[in-house]
This record gives sequence, structure tokens and C-alpha cells, in this order.
Amino acid sequence: MTSPNPAAKRSLAQRISGERIVFALAAPVLAVVLSVAICSVLLATSGKNPFDAWNVMITFATKSDGQVSILNRSTTYYLAAAAAAFGFRMNLFNIGVEGQYKVAALFAAYVGAQVDLPSFIQIPLLLVTAMLVGGLYASIAGLLKVYRGVSEVISTIMLNSIAVAIVGLLLVPGIFAPKASSTSNSIQTDPVSQSSHFFSLDTAGGPLWGFIFIAVLVGLAFQLLLTRTRFGFDLRATGRSESAATASGVNVKRMVIISMAASGAIAGLIGLPELLQNSYYYGQSFQPGLGFLGISIALLGRNSPIGMAFAAVLFAFLDATGAQLPLQGGFPSEIVTVMQGTIVICVVVAYELVRRYGLKRQQQKVGAQLAAQAAATEKKEVSA
Repeated sequence: MTSPNPAAKRSLAQRISGERIVFALAAPVLAVVLSVAICSVLLATSGKNPFDAWNVMITFATKSDGQVSILNRSTTYYLAAAAAAFGFRMNLFNIGVEGQYKVAALFAAYVGAQVDLPSFIQIPLLLVTAMLVGGLYASIAGLLKVYRGVSEVISTIMLNSIAVAIVGLLLVPGIFAPKASSTSNSIQTDPVSQSSHFFSLDTAGGPLWGFIFIAVLVGLAFQLLLTRTRFGFDLRATGRSESAATASGVNVKRMVIISMAASGAIAGLIGLPELLQNSYYYGQSFQPGLGFLGISIALLGRNSPIGMAFAAVLFAFLDATGAQLPLQGGFPSEIVTVMQGTIVICVVVAYELVRRYGLKRQQQKVGAQLAAQAAATEKKEVSA
């Protein structure tokens, strides 16, 4: 029996790899195209020219200040997506990212206002504080799931509401906020110390947040941990089948608690770019909705570090450029929210369509290979 031609094997491997890349890209691209088409129809129905809206958005994105704004937003969005995706890879639905980052940012803001150390100590202290608070708060859901069988979806949703109450309880004059002033009705923490300010890069479009490098490090650590460590293998194995992971010696309960804590630790970083590079204090209106937005971005990026990076840039592009629509042309600002929502819905539809097409392609290939083998066997028998 002759061995397969090495060149043919390489060609087959390259073809299979190419098809996988095409299928991986097809779903998000199809989702974006469908969303653009739906939003264009909505704009046209409302009496607006959709091409004018896209022109406004693209024009702003090509300007240096628009690009800086998109990248700064992408940094925060990517951290939110990474926090949600870490749980998803374990088959845990951490819906509580919203509450975790709010509580973590509040404690980091308080510590940053009370402590004034050299920057090389102060900034790591605030990073550790935020990650520790976020991780501890998320681990509550992990403990409830392991020891009481409570679904993490239910517990994290409830913990989101509790987080709002915690912030309301602590962010009052005399506790985490300074005593009320007769000249202002706003309730917020004291500004963090000057040594807490994270560095920025001066560009033609304005300051580019240095926290973008933290986001890159999180992405690299995310990828290396999942693909190059025993913990990552155990995590992925447990997410696919708890019974099989248990049979192979994995402590599933410990993995659940650690994964929820790690997801919350990443969530603790979400509010720090805004806190340490823009506002420098925590107030009542501190960046709401980032946790739920991170879930959408993780879904679009398929929980992949690279995929989430592109998805974060896309959502940041929509938010940054969408703010220009009411200012230039009187377009409704709600169109951006509609577009983001339709992208999420279209992602689900597109992934299912691509999955079915890929399954059909595999069935056709298997059928063709079996037919070729049967024909070759029949030919040998006839010649014999």
C-alpha cells in the first residue's frame, strides 16, 4: 500500500485551513452586512438618506481625533468583552460584569483618592485593588453555583442589582464621597491623586490612552492561558463536558470558582481607563452599560482575543461616529443602538446559517470520498 503524497497532504491541509478561516470570517461579516442593510432601510423609511449617514460616520472615522476616540473606546470595550468571554469559554454566563466593574471602580477611586504613593507603586496598587474587588464579587456567583446549585445567570443578575445598592450605600457624603458642598449637588468621590494618572500618548488627534497596552496584555494573557497551559486545557475541557473533565481528574468545582473569580478580576479593569485617564473620580453617572455591551462584543468576536479586538473596534466606531449623526444632518441618534442590536441578532442568525452550510459541505465531502473509495475498490476487483 503506497503512502499518500506529502505534497497532496499539504495541499489538503491548506485547503481545509483556508475553509476554516473563510467560515470563521463569514458569520461576523454577514452579520455586519445584514445590520447595515436593515439600518439603511430604517433610515430610508424615516425619510433620511442612508448614504449621507454612512458618509458622516466614515468621514469622522478618517480624522485623527475620530481615530483616537475610537481607539480609546475600544480599549474599554475590549476589557469588557474579555471579562465576559473568559466565563463563556468555561460555559459560564457571567451576566454580572456590569455590577463587578462598578463596585471595583468605586473602591479603586476611593483608594486612589486616599493614598498618594509614587506612580510605579500607586498604579499597580489600583490595578490590584480593582481586580481583587471584581474577582471577589464575581466569586460569590461561583460559590453559589458550586455549593447551592444556583444558576450563575440568576445569581449574577441579582448581584448586578445588589452592586447598584452597594454603590448607592457607599457613595454618600461622609463615606466614599466628601461631605456635601453648598455649591454643588453632585455626589462623587474625591479626585484620585496625581500619581494615579495613567500615561497617555500625545497624538495629532489628542491623547491616546496608555491603557490600550493593558488591554493588549490582557488579550495576550487570555490567549496564552487558554492555549498554552494546563489550566486552560482543563478550563476548555470542563466547558465542553463536565462529566468528561471529572473523569479525567479535573476538579470541576474549583474550576468554576476560579473561572468566575478570573472573569470578575478582568471586569474590575473595565472602569479604570475612564477613572485614571479621563474623569479621575467616580460619580453617580460613571459609564453605565459596559458589562452588557461586553457580552455583545464577546459574542460577535466568538470569544477569541483577535475576534473581540475587531468587534470592539467596530462597536467603538459605531458609538464614536454615531454621536456625529444628530450634529451633522439631524439623523436620529438611536440608529446606533438599533445597529448594535441588529448586529447581535444577525450574529446569531449568521452563525447558524454558516454552521449549517459548513455541515452540509462536510457531508458532501465525506460522500464524495466514500464514493471515490468505492469506485477504486470496484475497479480493483474488476481488474483482479
